[in-house]
Amino acid sequence: MKRRDFLGLALGGAALPAFLRGASAQSYPTHPVRIIVGVAAGGGMDFAGRIIAQALTERLGQPFFVDNRPGAGSNVGTELVVNSPPDGYTLLLVSGANAINATLYKKLNFNFIRDTTPIATIARVPQVMEVHPSVPANSVPEFIAYAKANPHKVNLASAGNGSVQQVAGELFRMMTGIDMVDVPYNGAGLALVDLLAGQTQVMFDTTPGSLPHIRAGRLRALAVTTASRTDVLPDLPTVGEFVSGYEAGQWYGLAGPKNIPRDLIERLNKEVNAAIAEPGLKARLADLGGAPLQGTPEDFGTLIVSETDKWGKVVKFSGASVD
Repeated sequence: MKRRDFLGLALGGAALPAFLRGASAQSYPTHPVRIIVGVAAGGGMDFAGRIIAQALTERLGQPFFVDNRPGAGSNVGTELVVNSPPDGYTLLLVSGANAINATLYKKLNFNFIRDTTPIATIARVPQVMEVHPSVPANSVPEFIAYAKANPHKVNLASAGNGSVQQVAGELFRMMTGIDMVDVPYNGAGLALVDLLAGQTQVMFDTTPGSLPHIRAGRLRALAVTTASRTDVLPDLPTVGEFVSGYEAGQWYGLAGPKNIPRDLIERLNKEVNAAIAEPGLKARLADLGGAPLQGTPEDFGTLIVSETDKWGKVVKFSGASVD
């Protein structure tokens, strides 16, 4: 065989795997894809999963469907994905809980950052600092003054130990030095019931569950927790306007097991970014009180690492843990 012919065949053979990977990405998906959501059906996280599943179904021509796997603060669903084949057919709806759980749970069977592949961000959902109307405070500074004048008498409601509501409140307590009693419930709904009844005084809830009560005057909103003001409550200041550097909020994204081929990651990232840029999907996210959060897989990875570090410090400060 002539040398140039041999080199041509060799180079063609070397290029073949890359060609096949490209072909795989272009043909993906060839059968249904499941998105694992680590909470029960209903609520903001499940709704976000169903929104993106429908959008990807429409864009890619194969069913993307939500598979709810609640348990252990969403760790049951996460572990299922970690142990799935890295072929793009089992994905995970990631939320702030995954960043919190890395420190909250002492005995996890996985390392979230090491054992998953960030694919795409979806949305950021603000939380709102709200009080029962009996609390004599109409602003964050007034609430801080009231809490300092009444140490250990202000009850902080949350959706549970290590929930986004709890850690947002603990971050506020850590940064202001006020003394509040942490009252975790088994879910945000139960926490809201007692807040509405005046059994607790303050909560840092995600916006979807609280907006109807705020608009009806049953709860008083003091501030949103995100770095900037939000369209859903445009006249409300941020906590950070009074407590410098404060920022909290729920967020959602898609991830998969480690070692997913890069071409599939890029394909999914492109489709998610395109989907959440559409006006119709933006409107559906707005129903959650959220806004699209576009970016690269690397952007999402940076967010996960940053949030894991941030909430790890807050969890340690609070003393919360799950064995």
